[in-house]
Amino acid sequence: MEEQGKTMRVGIIGTGWIAEKAAITLNGLKDVEAYAVGSRSQETADAFAAKWNIPKAYGSYAELIADPNVDLIYVGTPHSHHFDVTREALLADKPCLVEKAFMANARQAKEIIDLAHERKVFLAEAIWTRYQPVVQTIRKLISSGRIGKPRLLTATLGYSMGDKPRIMRPDLCGGALLDLGVYALNFARMFCVTEDAEGVKSTEIVSIKSQCVKSATGMDLTNAISLMLADGMLCNLQSSAACVGDNIGVIAGTEGNLIIDNINNPQAVTVNGPDRTYVETIRVPKQITGYEYQFLACRQALIDGLLEPREMPHEETLYIMQLMDGLRLEWDVRYPMD
Repeated sequence: MEEQGKTMRVGIIGTGWIAEKAAITLNGLKDVEAYAVGSRSQETADAFAAKWNIPKAYGSYAELIADPNVDLIYVGTPHSHHFDVTREALLADKPCLVEKAFMANARQAKEIIDLAHERKVFLAEAIWTRYQPVVQTIRKLISSGRIGKPRLLTATLGYSMGDKPRIMRPDLCGGALLDLGVYALNFARMFCVTEDAEGVKSTEIVSIKSQCVKSATGMDLTNAISLMLADGMLCNLQSSAACVGDNIGVIAGTEGNLIIDNINNPQAVTVNGPDRTYVETIRVPKQITGYEYQFLACRQALIDGLLEPREMPHEETLYIMQLMDGLRLEWDVRYPMD
């Protein structure tokens, strides 16, 4: 796909709730469309296509991958199943946008990224918060000195998920970390940054302390992670699949703070000055779902001939996976593919 005015045709792999969210998003865009859906059964694919007005329905992932009209494949299966289908798509030279968490572990992530580089095929992680315009808004507030020098970041993400299989089962890469904690880690990495001649770079993590509460199946249900950064900043992150969290992020500086209402999909950023005096609230423009920005970023990257998105480079995707591997090792949370 190399033409600026061309519509990008997306093939959705998977028919779960995240695939539905992708379909809703694509149906609301002008330059990107939900062109095809692939499922492990034709009946399921047909029902999904009919519900979301998608032209093509395939009863296997391989059939969708083989469709020459698909410009981008969105992998919306559980993260336990990302590796095989993404590998198959890359071997067919199909650009891929892979839902978070990118893979089950860093070994899989490196293998897939290496394959994409080797074949010169575009590959991106669908960590939607990385692509939203509010990221640049928050970065500018920090870099402009509005809150002084950032010293403390806190971020919480919690949902009461009951006994959902994708949380409880090791074979589905269960636990809160890969499903929810990944957002808290990305929140810290996005905003603990330094500006240099080459652009924005995240500050080095020099120490990690953590603990978790596990399920009877050995998966992390609630975790707390503390990161010490090279510049003396501290990040306290919490995620849980066992409770209703406030989901708030706070970036506290020497002259004020920023309060982000929802680290999973920010809608408002409150700026406070010294002594917590209220300054202003910056609201995010109306969204389709918030997923639109990652699809639009992929479209632009393909037009520009890039192999990775500007917003979430492969190096950062791999670094986050390595962080999560280290945390799971400390907690003794194991998956069959480790």
